This record gives sequence, structure tokens and C-alpha cells, in this order.
Amino acid sequence: MALILNFVVGFLASFVGVIPPGLLNMSAAKISMKEGRKKGLLFSIGVCITVMIQTYIALLFAGYLDRHPEVVDMLQKVALGIFICITIFFFFIAKDTRREVPEEVNKSKTSKFFSGMFLGALNLLPLPYWVYISITFAGFGWFRFTQPELLAAVIASGFGTFTMLIIYVQYFRKKEDQGKLKVNMNYIIGFITAVISIITAIKIFNNF
Repeated sequence: MALILNFVVGFLASFVGVIPPGLLNMSAAKISMKEGRKKGLLFSIGVCITVMIQTYIALLFAGYLDRHPEVVDMLQKVALGIFICITIFFFFIAKDTRREVPEEVNKSKTSKFFSGMFLGALNLLPLPYWVYISITFAGFGWFRFTQPELLAAVIASGFGTFTMLIIYVQYFRKKEDQGKLKVNMNYIIGFITAVISIITAIKIFNNF
């Protein structure tokens, strides 16, 4: 059961984490549209390999923090304040994100697979993201740091990331899909951070 829970948390957390448009998913979409779906898929696979490595490193660090609850309590309170501020910002302050897909994508002769790995390595957000997610869910008993369960979460993070990248690749695969995004992604990001804030607040309240 713990193995399944780790896999589900790993998949959903990585899937949700790639929803907001950024360098990786928009690059995958543009590569697919300009150079074919096969290259878009190769790029996405490269990204996922890097994400799994980053997830593994983050979970090892999170496992250490999990054995030091006094540090975790402080980090959770700080994180709650940060996520509340981020939620308010994206719901009420940030400008509309509906924008055109980037026109230029690096057309280097380097394999798209390695390009994906390289760009994935430049994105360091999965490290703090996974530390926070794993510790929070571990506090509810929904995540474990033992080796089999940890590897299940790492593999699931790759699948979750790949699934969302494929959605981007599919959605923008045609030339006519090159227009602006139809959804203001600020609301999606704000909703995600609001959910994380609620989970964190519940966890802090339960510790009292």
C-alpha cells in the first residue's frame, strides 16, 4: 500500500507541477510543432530523465529533514506564509498570462534527448518542490522514505512529467494551434498554491 501511495503522490505532484507554461513544456510544444512530434517526444524524455534524478536527490534530502522534525516545523510555517502570498499574487496582482507560444526554439544539431536533459538541469525548481511535497505528505502518513517507496515516487515523477509534456506536445502539434493560450494560467497556479497552503495549514494545526 505504501508503494502505491508513493507512486500516486509522485505522479500527481509531478503532473500538477508541469501544468503552468514554462521553458520546458513550451519548448516541447514548439519543437513538436516545428520539427515533428518525434523530436518533441525525445525532448520530453530527456527532460523526464533529469526530473527523476532531481527528484531522487530532493527526496534523499527530504528523508534527512523528516528525521529532524524541529527543522520541518519551522520550514512548514515559513512555507505557509510564502504560499499564501503567492496565491494572493497570482489571483489578484499578476498580469494575464495568455500569450503566444515562443517563436524561436534552439535548432542545434544536438540530439533533442540531450537538449531536454540540459534544459531540465537548468530548472532547479523540482528540488525544493519535492522536498516540500514529500515532507508534507509524509506528515499525513501518505509518503515514505524507505528505498522501494522512494524509487516508486521517483519513477512516478518521470511518468507524471512526461504525461503533461505529451499533453503540451499534442495540443500545439498543428500550425493552427500556434495562437495564444486560451486560459489565464495565473488562476491555475493560484489554485495549486491555495491547495498547498490549505494542506500546510492543516498539517501545522494538527501538530498543535
